[in-house]
Amino acid sequence: MRTRKKHPEKALTALKIRSLKKPGRYADGNGLYLKVTESGAKRWELRTVVRGKRCDIGLGGLKLVSLAEAREQAEKYRKIARDDGDPIAEKRRAKRVVPTFTEAAESVHKDHTKAWKNAKHSDQWINTLSTYAFPVFGDRKVDQVQTPDILKALTPVWLAKPETARRVRQRIKTVLDWAKAAGFRSGDNPVDDINRALPRQPDRKGHFAALPYADVPAFIRKLHDPEPTIASLAFEFLILTAARTGEVLEAKWSEIDVDRTAWTIPANRMKAGRDHRVPLATRCVEILERAKVLAAGSDFVFPGRSNDKPMSNMVLLMMVRRLKVDCTVHGFRSAFRDWASERTNFARDICEAALAHIVKDKTEAAYRRGDLLEKRRELMTTWAAFATAAGAEIIPLRHLSS
Repeated sequence: MRTRKKHPEKALTALKIRSLKKPGRYADGNGLYLKVTESGAKRWELRTVVRGKRCDIGLGGLKLVSLAEAREQAEKYRKIARDDGDPIAEKRRAKRVVPTFTEAAESVHKDHTKAWKNAKHSDQWINTLSTYAFPVFGDRKVDQVQTPDILKALTPVWLAKPETARRVRQRIKTVLDWAKAAGFRSGDNPVDDINRALPRQPDRKGHFAALPYADVPAFIRKLHDPEPTIASLAFEFLILTAARTGEVLEAKWSEIDVDRTAWTIPANRMKAGRDHRVPLATRCVEILERAKVLAAGSDFVFPGRSNDKPMSNMVLLMMVRRLKVDCTVHGFRSAFRDWASERTNFARDICEAALAHIVKDKTEAAYRRGDLLEKRRELMTTWAAFATAAGAEIIPLRHLSS
């Protein structure tokens, strides 16, 4: 009977390795081999079974990996295989270069840019990290960023600029979540515990300051004093359409259907992420006709100083300040909604649709397929008539003598 050979156990020695010249595979034991090539080069290989399949895993050349190191690596990968892991995938992860926090943030920014609705948000996202996070721990490897680093970055602005600080915190969290998903980090996200170490911020301010709807007609008249400009036309158009600032300033002529007196805002500029049709009252059409002349061939309805770029939202903000009115640009949407509730009998869903608000009830949303355009047209025509009404002339009455 043939006797089974005993499996080798640490069969190779440094002296024996130096004497090996003939090409072939020389077993050390436990699946570890030294392979000698025709050229005389020598490299280590581990033969093992990974999830039921035989695999050969290269461990490096003899010049870089000693016998002791090869045995250590072999034992490590065999253990991973025994635990139903994948030593090959583990080896690939080990070879990956861990990026710095700055490099990771730039990767996240690049990946997310296409999903964001406007370039301004994209710029703000990376710029806030560049200002507040990168100087503190931007050059640190992303797997080494810990709670003390984040605390050091947020503390100077946590109370001074609370809204900015909250955004920076969220963006740091996003980068570290990405790093974990990409295999560069493990464990919990250190941002999750940061609030315990930071002081309580003051209560957030309420809604956007809005002008009472009764004052809107007078505000519009002041807008065009002494004469209409592209900026004042944009502001009035924003008020009469109850649209958001970015939606108006980035409007293009290709979105305007003059024949159907409608403006279709594409989904990528809408907060709800879907196309929104806006019915245009007669006054809105007049504004567009005047803007067409002032736009001088620009693709944008309300271009900025350069015809190839939209107007900055700061222009509208400065107009509010110039007129010394205590409200925000966005607050005119609230003025419209208050007017619709208090001065009209239009149904709530029509008013909400005019503001492009999402139907929160999922069942109702599933059955509502139309956008109530014609009903909204009547609403917006009524709003335009109210908002552009001339001030009533008050005639004092002479007291009758008794």
